[in-house]
Amino acid sequence: MIESATPNLTGKIVTVLGGSGFVGRHLAQELLARGARVRIASRNPEKAYKIKPLGNLGQVATARVDVTRPETLARVLAGSDAVVYLVGAFSGNLDALQGKGVGQVAAVAREAGVASFVHISAIGCDAGSPVAYARTKAEGEDAVFAAFPEATVLRPSLLFGPDDNFVMMFAKLIAAFPALPVFAPEAKLQPLFVDDAAEAIASAIATDSAKGKIFEIAGPEVITMIEFNRRIAEAQCRHRALIELPGSVSRAIAAATGWLPGAPITSDQLALLEAGSVASGKLPGLADLGVRPRPLELFLDRWMVPFRKHGRFADTSTAR
Repeated sequence: MIESATPNLTGKIVTVLGGSGFVGRHLAQELLARGARVRIASRNPEKAYKIKPLGNLGQVATARVDVTRPETLARVLAGSDAVVYLVGAFSGNLDALQGKGVGQVAAVAREAGVASFVHISAIGCDAGSPVAYARTKAEGEDAVFAAFPEATVLRPSLLFGPDDNFVMMFAKLIAAFPALPVFAPEAKLQPLFVDDAAEAIASAIATDSAKGKIFEIAGPEVITMIEFNRRIAEAQCRHRALIELPGSVSRAIAAATGWLPGAPITSDQLALLEAGSVASGKLPGLADLGVRPRPLELFLDRWMVPFRKHGRFADTSTAR
């Protein structure tokens, strides 16, 4: 267990690779609150401009970088006290983005004298998986430790927040359609609030005892996909017919349509969903980083107000 729930990072320069995305925005707020100087580095740093007003003058900087080209990294990582690697994808050159390529980034960080390197992997990563996402995430962990043995790896479960692309995607679908198919209805999730994940990352940076370790970070409860959909519908005060699709039907749909733009689900996404996103309990977790996770239920009613038929004036005693 760490000594303090909120270790101080005052004056530390933290470079966040891939920091212009969903997790990066929330992590930046956490780091700034702890007094860090934050450098957001990504292929499209203009997406991070909205973060600048959150810090004091000179506390936030942006930089353009391509993590698949190690020669672009040295100038961005120079002077950093800590580096957080958030880059990830479900398609493209995954080996370069989140597989062996991460090891090259860690090597550059080590050569630059970086004291703390935090790599964001994923619960369920597996070097033997037929799914490229899970396989390369595992390979990325090995590559990081080979290049930077004192690195810290965090494996988050499914992350949620008011600006995510998961809870809000289902919220829009449930608000729009009276009936919805549910793929892998019994798949288990352990959703983690993105701000709790950000707190864990910041604590990992500031805590020497976290170095060289792998942490599984997940939310306080395990729910199934069908329950997840039901909770969203209830929070919207809506009755919805949720059609539980058998595995064979789900796999047939994914195989037939997964290659199309805007497909409901791909074969790889279905395989990951069926595997679930639940902590094994065999590795250190949030408690070891001084973080107490908050449940989805704490936020859902408030976040679903805009999706209710009459917004905040909806009668929450009955669902429609």
